[in-house]
Amino acid sequence: MVSAYYRPIVSEGEGLSLAGGPLRFARVEVRRRGGTPALVAAGTLPDPVLARLTAPRPAMAGLAMDRPRVMGILNVTPDSFSDGGRHGDPLAAARGLAMAGADIVDIGAESTRPGAVEVDLGTERGRLAPLFGALQGIRWSIDTRKAAIMAAALDAGAALVNDVSGLRHDAAAVALLAGRDCPVVVMHAQGSPETMQADPRYDDALLDVYDWLEARIAALEAAGIARARIIADPGIGFGKGLEHNLAILRGLTLFHGLGVPLLLGASRKALISRLAGEVPADARLPGSLALALHGAACGVQILRVHDVAETVQALAVWRQLGGALP
Repeated sequence: MVSAYYRPIVSEGEGLSLAGGPLRFARVEVRRRGGTPALVAAGTLPDPVLARLTAPRPAMAGLAMDRPRVMGILNVTPDSFSDGGRHGDPLAAARGLAMAGADIVDIGAESTRPGAVEVDLGTERGRLAPLFGALQGIRWSIDTRKAAIMAAALDAGAALVNDVSGLRHDAAAVALLAGRDCPVVVMHAQGSPETMQADPRYDDALLDVYDWLEARIAALEAAGIARARIIADPGIGFGKGLEHNLAILRGLTLFHGLGVPLLLGASRKALISRLAGEVPADARLPGSLALALHGAACGVQILRVHDVAETVQALAVWRQLGGALP
């Protein structure tokens, strides 16, 4: 647990570069547990803090992290909360997401929606087998908690590993990835998918999630996974109620203090219905776009979304309105 937390306030064309990208900040909100937040000039921060907030992030999976990248979601499952069972031809779906403008396609074969039970290794492997070896020309990542699936996917050409358990579910995962030269998404979750929404509790959701990610990244570094290969995801909807999610989203720029690229996965999630009226998951495009643009405005480097073409279009307009954005 750190003694002070620093949340950059994004400003219009003034101040320091946020994470080496096009957004800038001249002021920072300084927070301490139990204290009153204070605004200070960015230039007054300690040098190590400024270095983490301003340093350009290294490229991940062959993608420069100097602007928001779109990760398209492809669930090869019968029971994912939004698109389960909808891809009769997963290979065609992957190609479709790439053609729609996804910078990378995230492929998963185990639902981790609230209440989902673990899928056995053989079932997960069987769902993915038709895709492995057939994804030439598509940049893709593997969404899994199992080391054996990670290894098979990397051997088949996956460019990135995305583990919603933060490499805690499978004891073999850390050692495996320490020996591989690939980026890793480390996500915060409280509890397992089966139980995570039963009664999530935090002292301070924003700061608790930050501390967890900081500690987890340090542990993975010590185990041989360089910080330069790590992407952090605060885990919207994973062991979090509405107010927890809102606190994290409102304070999203705080996570740049981790010194790694950020991923936001809020597409079609239930918080949209909680905020804007009950609608089914596949009718949450407007809310999903609002969340994606909020993430972009906070300097998030990777946006994980279901609706790729629509998000790409929204980002194109947003970038032009920003003027200096690439």
